Amino acid sequence: MAIDTLLERVNDYANRPDPYPLYAELREAGVARQTDGSYLIGTYHDIMALLHDPRISADRRNLAAPYRGLPQEEEQISLIILDDPEHHRLRGLAMRPFGPPHSPGRLDAMRGEIAQLAEELIEAFDGRARVDIVDDFAYPLPVSVICRLLGVPREDEPVFREWSATIIDSADIKPGEDPTERQRVGGRARVEMGRYLVDLAEQRRGHPRDDMLSAFVNEPDPAGLLTREELAATAVLLLVAGHETTVNLITNGVLTLLRHPDQLDRLRREPELLPNAVEELLRYEPPVHMRQRTPLANIDVAGTTVPKGVPLVLMLASGNRDPNRFRDPERFDPTRPDNQHLGFGSGIHLCYGGPLARIEAQIALAALIPRLGTTTLVQDPPPYRRSAMLRGPRHLPIEL
Repeated sequence: MAIDTLLERVNDYANRPDPYPLYAELREAGVARQTDGSYLIGTYHDIMALLHDPRISADRRNLAAPYRGLPQEEEQISLIILDDPEHHRLRGLAMRPFGPPHSPGRLDAMRGEIAQLAEELIEAFDGRARVDIVDDFAYPLPVSVICRLLGVPREDEPVFREWSATIIDSADIKPGEDPTERQRVGGRARVEMGRYLVDLAEQRRGHPRDDMLSAFVNEPDPAGLLTREELAATAVLLLVAGHETTVNLITNGVLTLLRHPDQLDRLRREPELLPNAVEELLRYEPPVHMRQRTPLANIDVAGTTVPKGVPLVLMLASGNRDPNRFRDPERFDPTRPDNQHLGFGSGIHLCYGGPLARIEAQIALAALIPRLGTTTLVQDPPPYRRSAMLRGPRHLPIEL
């Protein structure tokens, strides 16, 4: 098949269960120009270089005119699609109550609470012959964790699950479907969630608790305060982006371990390998498969000139299986050394929720692994979400 239809084939739902042969095809091509004018990059070293190249923009407003009509995935204010220096400012403010150096112990202090949440969800499996790892475990766990982190009252967590589901579903477009209505409903859920979080934060102004919303609005340095709009966008981004990737990481992890019973048994015997195993899952079955960028000038990539302003699609999951970077890349190896994967990206846009996702995945799998001994998959491959970018099973039913 023609390499200029590769992106179409990656996006084809029929290839969702196993896109990796297509990525091998892309690596052979080096750089693949598509019929829509975009350029695909699939080799590890080229992707890594581009993620660190200041001539590459995350801001879709830098696309050339013919490409600007592409659907927007995030609000423009969101740090995920801004460039420096504005990105650096907003990311720095968002990080202050989240992690080092200003809040070095916040995430580690949550380990006990995350473990308790995981155990409560697993206890609900008792007496059941079949459970869905997505609906019954991987989906509710991260929502509860992020709600606790932000300071959302427990009685309001159900409405957050509804908003989160609506926003995620708005990106799950079926072939031939007009996405307008889904995107409108998803956009409304984002606005409602943002308003709720800003109002909740205002209630904490002058009356702080030990949560991120309190820290945002009670920051003593005026230069460290987010505007109302920035606070809403940052809090929604943390909840939606952090939740969606963690759901996929946990679900892909369970699926991979059930497909590799020898490694599952080893992790049951050697739980100290779990942190390394999570890194290998981020390489082998990452939750995010691609990211779009825009060249701010004509650039050379592997001998091909990529013009200014065209969509540049970095296939992170392809780079993660590049044999020029990883030995035996098609093998799942929880003891793999030197695992500098692209599971959370790299460069200035390295996923800032990555440390939390790692902790959640380690705790979730540690809780599940002892229960997976005689478990079988009901369906393999399972039904996947529509998205080729945020790839993971929509359901993962297992027989206990």
